[in-house]
Amino acid sequence: MSALIGLQCHLCKALCPTTAVYVCDKCLGPLEPLYDYDSIKLTRDEIAARPKNLWRYRELLPITGEPLTGFHSGFTPLVRCDRLAARLGLGELYVKDDSVNHPTLSYKDRVVSVAATRAKELGFDVLACASTGNLANSVSAHAARLGMECSVFIPDNLEAGKLLGSAIFGPTILAIAGNYDDVNRLCTQVADRYGWGFVNINLRAYYAEGAKTLGFEVVEQLGWRYPRHLVSPVAGGTLLPRIARGFRELARIGLVAGELPRIHAAQAAGCAPVVRALEAGLDHPEPVKPDTIAKSIAIGNPADGYQVIQTVRATGGSGSAVGDTQIVEAIRLLAETEGIFTEPAGGTTLAATIDLVRRGVIRKDESVVVCVTGNGYKTAEVVTDRLAEPVRLGRAFKEFEAWWESRRALA
Repeated sequence: MSALIGLQCHLCKALCPTTAVYVCDKCLGPLEPLYDYDSIKLTRDEIAARPKNLWRYRELLPITGEPLTGFHSGFTPLVRCDRLAARLGLGELYVKDDSVNHPTLSYKDRVVSVAATRAKELGFDVLACASTGNLANSVSAHAARLGMECSVFIPDNLEAGKLLGSAIFGPTILAIAGNYDDVNRLCTQVADRYGWGFVNINLRAYYAEGAKTLGFEVVEQLGWRYPRHLVSPVAGGTLLPRIARGFRELARIGLVAGELPRIHAAQAAGCAPVVRALEAGLDHPEPVKPDTIAKSIAIGNPADGYQVIQTVRATGGSGSAVGDTQIVEAIRLLAETEGIFTEPAGGTTLAATIDLVRRGVIRKDESVVVCVTGNGYKTAEVVTDRLAEPVRLGRAFKEFEAWWESRRALA
């Protein structure tokens, strides 16, 4: 039985029906699902006995029937990173590794699993999105699994790996001349005119809830406790506030206790409206024009920027904006120490963590979870020219022997 009651405005608290609406009709504020928490009787043992996917937290997700997709999505590794921790001078450091999420190697498989299921429940025939790449990949894959018509709208300068990662599933791809914010405006008009199911527009209230599952998993994988700090990338702002919402909900239904983590926002310096707003004491981010290699988080006018700012401040967190050089260095550091290859969004998050440790915001004796949300194989071009070339030898043993002895002589 579903505990979903309705949709509630985050600002004025007005109640709306559980349909495909994405803003409050009274104040234009963002909507979020409202649950009857008292009806949710869920234990740690019950969760542990369920399949290891995001639906193990089914009672806290906004669908009314059975899940339709995402049966292998979620429950990604929480990797204890001792070698990386030693490099940073930290005692307890984890990477929540959604770069290996199924089926499209990003955290978007969480949110799309929920949005696609809800889209089918609401009777949509076309599943669509505005995307910087990872979301288009996920929407295309889940639509294919469900046999839905699919259209994805992307900026026309995406990385080749992300374009391929959508095209293989056979959607209609519309590459728009402009940045993500231009694409998103167009998609809002399409949703209004043609009634398509845009996961991050008219289905956004349901889509965003899938992000909570990352927070649920962190707590469960830590043995039902909170970390002291969590660092999250910020693009449109879906992920960070929903992780906090998930943390609060687990406490609300009695599955965890303790002080909420301090949650920190990581952005690229070339697109940092949320971090700049935090630094300036603003409640709403001022739009910027993106200019960064971290294209998956290059959203200059984040839809949920206000909620991100609220969440960071409420948890005692902070923000960090890091340059492209720092991002690439962090990608390499994570790969060389822990064998995890992240895209620039994850490089941004780790670089921000390094900055927060350097500034003393994160103390070296405190536990930290770093969110890695996408896979580096999709964006290999950002590091290709910064890696060593292969040693090229002929097939004769003498050539290898000469190279090896010369190397030893230089050691």
